[in-house]
Amino acid sequence: MYVGAIFFPLLGACLAGFLGRWLGDKGSQWVTVACMALAAACGFGAFLQVALGSAPGVVPIVTFLDVGGFEVEWALRYDTLSVVMVAMVTFISTLIHIYSVGYMSHDATTPRFFAYLSLFTFMMLMLVTADNLVQLFFGWEGVGLASYLLIGYWYEKDSANAAAMKAFIVNRVGDVFFMLGLVLTFWTFQSVEFETIFASVAQAQQVRFLGLPALEVIGVLLFLGACGKSAQLGLHTWLPDAMEGPTPVSALIHAATMVTAGVFLMARMSPVMEYAPTALAIVAIVGASTALFAATIGCVQNDIKRIIAYSTCSQLGYMFFAAGVGVYQAAIFHLFTHAFFKALLFLGAGSVIHAMSDEQDIRRMGGIWRKIPVTYAMIWIGSLALAGMPFFAGYYSKDMVLEVAYAAHSGPGMYAFVLGLLAAFLTAFYSWRLIILTFHGEARADHHTMEHVHESPLVMLVPLFALAAGAVVTGFLFYPLMVGEQQAAFWGASIHTAAHNHVLEHAHHVPAWVPLAPVVVGLAGIALAYVMYMFAPGLPAQLAARFPAVYRFLLNKWYFDELYDAIFVRPARWLARAFWKTGDARIIDGVPNGAADLAVQAARGAVRIQTGRVANYAFAMIIGLVLFVTLLLYGAR
Repeated sequence: MYVGAIFFPLLGACLAGFLGRWLGDKGSQWVTVACMALAAACGFGAFLQVALGSAPGVVPIVTFLDVGGFEVEWALRYDTLSVVMVAMVTFISTLIHIYSVGYMSHDATTPRFFAYLSLFTFMMLMLVTADNLVQLFFGWEGVGLASYLLIGYWYEKDSANAAAMKAFIVNRVGDVFFMLGLVLTFWTFQSVEFETIFASVAQAQQVRFLGLPALEVIGVLLFLGACGKSAQLGLHTWLPDAMEGPTPVSALIHAATMVTAGVFLMARMSPVMEYAPTALAIVAIVGASTALFAATIGCVQNDIKRIIAYSTCSQLGYMFFAAGVGVYQAAIFHLFTHAFFKALLFLGAGSVIHAMSDEQDIRRMGGIWRKIPVTYAMIWIGSLALAGMPFFAGYYSKDMVLEVAYAAHSGPGMYAFVLGLLAAFLTAFYSWRLIILTFHGEARADHHTMEHVHESPLVMLVPLFALAAGAVVTGFLFYPLMVGEQQAAFWGASIHTAAHNHVLEHAHHVPAWVPLAPVVVGLAGIALAYVMYMFAPGLPAQLAARFPAVYRFLLNKWYFDELYDAIFVRPARWLARAFWKTGDARIIDGVPNGAADLAVQAARGAVRIQTGRVANYAFAMIIGLVLFVTLLLYGAR
């Protein structure tokens, strides 16, 4: 069961990838779906046994590395933290595979798509069940590779290729820090095995690196690595461009895989992070700043998938600042619930795009809710959960994140609480801006497109129903286990909780206005969206005209891409061109090519002498003899 949950997706990827030509499109689709369903069944069974049955364990597979005295085992670590991730990833990935059967039905290379999708799932599962940092890094790089393949899946589009390269390169920047953190961890603990590291972390408090506490440096480096995968402020620029991939890819990246890896890393390394208070403060501040930053951009975007992408970036900020105040349970709880309603929103957006003949600009939609009522209802459920409205999943998890930030009674905690409230207001605003512009008002699409608007097939709607159920019930079902009175027994030793238990306890006894505030600001955001886009539809254009600098600043994503282009991209291109034109063409190629050219010219001169006439040869011999005698006589004097 434990092995099957991880390796069934790999089996599906191999069958579709290597035998897709013989299996055909339908065969490849249903083989991968069947393998994912088996993995989900195994994942659910593992969750029951490990998390609810309190039976953690490690399943050894094979020796991964054995070099000199350095040996790394490839083993599957099954504790509550990993099994929560395994169950969530396999279940949501199965639904996305089923949805993709309908969404990608007209694609020319279906087996390749499903092979990549299953490979992505396998790599994420390898990451979350890793028993050591090297194995985790294998899965970490694996999801990077799979995301590159899927974002650039439609490789005939230049924009898709550019987005895939951007995601790959930006993530490599973060991965450099992760590798440095891995090496420093080995230098500090003489091991990369989690059990060894966690058992000796208290003794490592005295270890210093370059005059700084080694644990602080490790914490900062690992967080910088997490910033790349989880698109935190500074290394976030790849995330909106990743929308170039097919919509099911966006759902998988944003809901269950890739971007959640950084949050998982913080929770997995929580015993180390607990001894790095400065690193935790940085995590909280960067996470809170990301939550607000991404929310401001989402308010003015016009691509339906990019709006939802920036909401992911913002919600990841919430998860990080929960980890930053030491309540990793709240971070994983929000990660868990967010996976359901974010997958629902992306797949719902895919249903809209499918209905609108691949149109993604919400300015060219409107007036379609009666034609696709099921999709409309699904988007409403996802948005209510995202905005944290009562009784939906986000109400329990996002409010808990804000409550623990307030209960931390620290500078970073209060900073996170205030920015989190502002982000909650903006989240509700841009979510209902999306709903109103997409579904309500006058139809702004051309007549031909509106004629063909239709509801998605059942194979695409069934996964939406399952995700909608998750977006409604996962909050109140898992609240007692993950952050409520049963959390200590539920998490066990999988997450370090001892030092910050008081924060979680205080979070359950904060003033009454604290849990009420997110709902109030959320309702205010919804009301503002209705005023601006339903009752006074000309108001947004007037505001944009009155404050053009602010509008352009937000529309251009705070000019991060332009800034990076000026600082990194253009100088790198100039340097590369200089190395190419001068270093490569003139020096490296020029010197040997110049010598070769001299040899060619000398050979051509020698060829001209070879006339084949005896008189010419005799004359040359006489001239040579005269020169020889002359030199001999001159030397004798």
